[in-house]
Amino acid sequence: MLKWLITTVLALVLFSGLSRLLERFGFGRLPGDFNVRWRGRALPVPLGSTLVLSALAALIAFLL
Repeated sequence: MLKWLITTVLALVLFSGLSRLLERFGFGRLPGDFNVRWRGRALPVPLGSTLVLSALAALIAFLL
């Protein structure tokens, strides 16, 4: 279970780093994506987009 937790955290970090590029394709505005304001900072929580990207990665891995 620890491997899945680490994988999920790494996917969220990677998505956060690529969020500007992926916003052009509509990611970050899907249902399930939240923007939380806390102490004057906006913290994006891209749950819906992460699920879509994970499904795409699983499909690509399955096809290869």
